[in-house]
Amino acid sequence: MTEKEWYSALEKRHGAELQQKFSESCVAVCGLGGLGSNVAISLARSGIGRLLLIDFDKVDITNLHRQQYKVSQLGMCKTKAMKETIAEIAPYCNVITHTVKLAEDNISLIADCDIVCECFDNAQCKAMLVNEVAERYPEKYIVSASGMSGLHTGNTIQTKRLGKRLYICGDGISDIDNDGTLFAPRVMLCASHQANTVLRIIAEKFEV
Repeated sequence: MTEKEWYSALEKRHGAELQQKFSESCVAVCGLGGLGSNVAISLARSGIGRLLLIDFDKVDITNLHRQQYKVSQLGMCKTKAMKETIAEIAPYCNVITHTVKLAEDNISLIADCDIVCECFDNAQCKAMLVNEVAERYPEKYIVSASGMSGLHTGNTIQTKRLGKRLYICGDGISDIDNDGTLFAPRVMLCASHQANTVLRIIAEKFEV
């Protein structure tokens, strides 16, 4: 399959004008766990031209029940494993990886991206990223997530727009400390909301 054939197939599905917008966009996926691994794959399949993947962790057996990794990737850095997987799915997506823990002192890693997906599983890291992006890069959109644990109904997973450039996906209520665990379907639902929101922003279909 050539690059021309790949993008021709995407244009037939999305339309040439919209696909060009996707192809010219850069999206940062910060955290490659249950949310981020699913977001990254959805965006790659959708024809996003450039993905910036940031995570410091390695693939562990406990990740396999909800994250998009394989047994053959156990022990690999999540950035390397995800880049490998995306290469099989969307070989012409430009994937840039940083195997680091994102913090205030290296937040400039996301400077060239149009949209930032917050996919951390730690509340402090979530708040740090949202606050830093809002303060340093007010022109960027950020798509965050909150509330997807347990076996609650998937119908409560929603996307809400808070302010001009901040979106929150999830139910905003359920917490792993109370529910005890995360299950693949609800995590994937939330990740799909995040990925869909990214595509809608690029297409200029904004939430009211």
